[in-house]
Amino acid sequence: MKKRAISLISGGLDSAVGTKLIIDQGIEVIGLHFTSIFASKRDKERGLQAHRTARELGIEMITKKKGDDYIEIIKNPRYGYGKNMNPCIDCRIYMLRLTKDLLGELDASFVVTGEVLGQRPMSQRRNTMELIEKQSGLKGLIVRPLSAKHFPPTIPEQEGIIDREKLLDIAGRGRHVQYQLVDTYKLTEFGLPGGGCLLTDPIFSRKFKDLIATDTAYTTKDIELLTMGRHLRLSPSAKLIVGRNERENGRLTALWETPYVLMYPVGFTGPHVILKGDATKDNIMTSAQVIAHYGKGMAGTATVEINDGAKRTFSFSPEEIDSDAMLI
Repeated sequence: MKKRAISLISGGLDSAVGTKLIIDQGIEVIGLHFTSIFASKRDKERGLQAHRTARELGIEMITKKKGDDYIEIIKNPRYGYGKNMNPCIDCRIYMLRLTKDLLGELDASFVVTGEVLGQRPMSQRRNTMELIEKQSGLKGLIVRPLSAKHFPPTIPEQEGIIDREKLLDIAGRGRHVQYQLVDTYKLTEFGLPGGGCLLTDPIFSRKFKDLIATDTAYTTKDIELLTMGRHLRLSPSAKLIVGRNERENGRLTALWETPYVLMYPVGFTGPHVILKGDATKDNIMTSAQVIAHYGKGMAGTATVEINDGAKRTFSFSPEEIDSDAMLI
């Protein structure tokens, strides 16, 4: 067995300390960080932090994106969801399977993770961790430096590649041991504990459930649109996405493409909206009324511009609508 490993680097405390414990045993380590369309702003910051962590540790860093096949897993996870739409067990298996595929390519023999027994309620219970290891095809090849002594010796330990006595026996949610090691190693490049996956967010999860229930042909752009604006269900086949501020108006305009319809106010301040689905006369009118409902500075009639590939404007008399009743 080669003294070369792939270490999953999240950008957080545990993976930084766990990787350092392995490096100090003379193991050559390659860092691996996964990105996802479901990454929140905090998660994206953690991605940048992961690269800084790798630089501080002096290791090579590879980034791999979770692909469209990951979206299919989220639709129907074998091991179910967490509190919201987060399929944590299936997600972990997915990432480790991709990591396993990289072992030969990177000439590495085993995988290192920053997992701590009992730290996370869904994916870091003993039986769950053992299940994930088995289903990933990495049985005996996942080294968890922070909790190693709570598990049977891995193959690298059995073969003397890693000294088990230099691994730890941390369990539970506390992190005082990790912070002591941070002081010992003088590490500075790591993020605060806690994830940022959008699938754990109840509001995003509600929008995502609506998307997969009403659109079998949705795209990654549709998922990106879930991260912004108010989402109003006009009918089972039509949805309106309403910008909440100038920044979101700009993002909606930048993301818009046909066959979606982009609408925005003319001569007054108000939201930009994207109509997705049936662009019937009634849905266009409702969309215009929503713009007026949230708009300011109208003098009598309101004018909006419609862009469905060809631009046109029309004016109308704003009416009070109960838009909250349609909120997804």
